[in-house]
Amino acid sequence: MSAPKLTTTHWLIIAIASIGFLFDTYELLMTPLVAAPAIAELLKVPMNNPLVTDWVGRLLWIAALCGGVFGLLGGWLVDKFGRKTIMAASIFLYSLSPFAAAYATSLPMFVFFRSTTFIGVCVEFVAAITWLAEVFEDKKQKEKWLGITQAFASLGGVLVTFMSMWIGKHAADLPHMGLPLGLGSADPASWRYLLMTGILPAIPIALLLPFVPESKIWLDKRAAGQLKRPSFAALFAPELRRVTLVTAALSACAYGIAFGALQVTVARVTPGLPELKDQAKALAPLRKEGEALNLQLNAMSPTDPARKDLIAKIKENFGKQKPINDKVKEMADKVQAHQEMGGLVGRILLAVLLIVGMSRVALLKVFQIPALILMPMTYFVFFHQGGSAFLWAYAICGLLTVAQFSYFGEYLPKVFPMHLRGTGGSFATNVGGRMIGTSMAFVTTNFLAPMLAGQGPMLPLHVAKAAGIVATVIAVLSFILGFLLPEPKEQAE
Repeated sequence: MSAPKLTTTHWLIIAIASIGFLFDTYELLMTPLVAAPAIAELLKVPMNNPLVTDWVGRLLWIAALCGGVFGLLGGWLVDKFGRKTIMAASIFLYSLSPFAAAYATSLPMFVFFRSTTFIGVCVEFVAAITWLAEVFEDKKQKEKWLGITQAFASLGGVLVTFMSMWIGKHAADLPHMGLPLGLGSADPASWRYLLMTGILPAIPIALLLPFVPESKIWLDKRAAGQLKRPSFAALFAPELRRVTLVTAALSACAYGIAFGALQVTVARVTPGLPELKDQAKALAPLRKEGEALNLQLNAMSPTDPARKDLIAKIKENFGKQKPINDKVKEMADKVQAHQEMGGLVGRILLAVLLIVGMSRVALLKVFQIPALILMPMTYFVFFHQGGSAFLWAYAICGLLTVAQFSYFGEYLPKVFPMHLRGTGGSFATNVGGRMIGTSMAFVTTNFLAPMLAGQGPMLPLHVAKAAGIVATVIAVLSFILGFLLPEPKEQAE
């Protein structure tokens, strides 16, 4: 039997979901682009000041914690008030929050609006996959479009990178629009303009939403009084306990590899590649000098008259580092591009395999088994070789990891009954993934890498070893847990 023809309403729903997934990634990946310059400006210290590094880490932790806690609540709201309603609210939240952050005049204000952005993203993902899973009655169509729409998430990273580059070149020509001016500048800083672009998804969503319905099956069950009340406790009832815990653990594994290895690679591992050996040698004494100057600055009173001369020395030091750092950044951008490319291919491959119709447990193994081999090889072997070997291995690591994000986006709505689809999906994604999994970045950079460095300075080599250990241990754990994952029933109502 052929699948029913898609209606205009179906196409509008696909468009809204694709926009939502694309800007999920766009909004989140703004953080590494805007965090350091924003924090430096708001604290009125140079970019290479240790306070900036400390606050970047705190921002990521605070935002992830808020996203996990309120994202879990958002999943319950999805089951309580409807899929479309909460998805729309979450998109508007993550669209307006960065726009508001662009006008931040204090660090607490900036951290608050980056946290609400993260909350909106965490809620939107669960709301969107739950909505999509219920608007397509045909099973094949449902699987196909859940896979295809999630592939747009990987385009978000590409789009925000190009937008950042464009704004960097044209910021001086853009209207001020009431934005605070940069320190010692007649124009607002470029990071503020990039944050303003976060409002872009709100425009098409506001235009399209009036023409698409709420989930009909959810509405019908609620109208008939057949929809049970959502409950967090119900996730741990005997019939759901296993799937709740296993999906949360596997989601934590996927996010753990992404944040504990892949995400730290671009900034912390790349400078140690063999092709950057000369740059690393030249930077070492300059960074040591810069760190000493910044420690003096942080010990000074804000009113100390010597502060001005010290900041001038720090800026001079930073100027000497810049041409070398530009070379390092060029390589980091290339590494990041390979990860984004691998992630996009992974999402497309997952969509194709869903259409083919593999069993869900077997499908997960397609990505878990190669990870067992490639994760340790990338960080313990290819990192030391550098060149194209490392870049392509890293790209495939991105493919294997990001494909699992899309996998759970398709799997989760199938294994929880309708009244718990949002709640169950949110528990796995937000508690398992965004709260527990993202903490692996701290384990890699703040615990394991310093331990490997011992009494000496922490080098990219130590971060690479730590990332390899974290990725390998999690890959093994994920592979074992995969055997406990139940095959979804035909319909979980």
